[in-house]
Amino acid sequence: LIYTTAKKDYAKKLLEVLDPKKKLIRCCFSQSDCVCSQGCYWKDLTCLGRDLAKVVALDHTMQGFPAQADNWIQVPPWSGDPEDEELLRLIPALRGLCRA
Repeated sequence: LIYTTAKKDYAKKLLEVLDPKKKLIRCCFSQSDCVCSQGCYWKDLTCLGRDLAKVVALDHTMQGFPAQADNWIQVPPWSGDPEDEELLRLIPALRGLCRA
């Protein structure tokens, strides 16, 4: 699942790069699925329709509601560096969450 504050067209192009064969990412939430408050778009995890005790969000900004702060893991912004392995470093922590 991808949840972005980007507009739908941009998100669609991003998915074409990330998952060109459409085998990994089943769902994409975009700006129209966000809450707009004072010109800022916020990702409200409740719109996913899932048990938030089982939801983790990775992002370079904490774009969620304060009540969902425990669901967010902040990661550095991706700059396009093909050597970036930040998400790979998170695998042990994510595996631990899966077992919990």
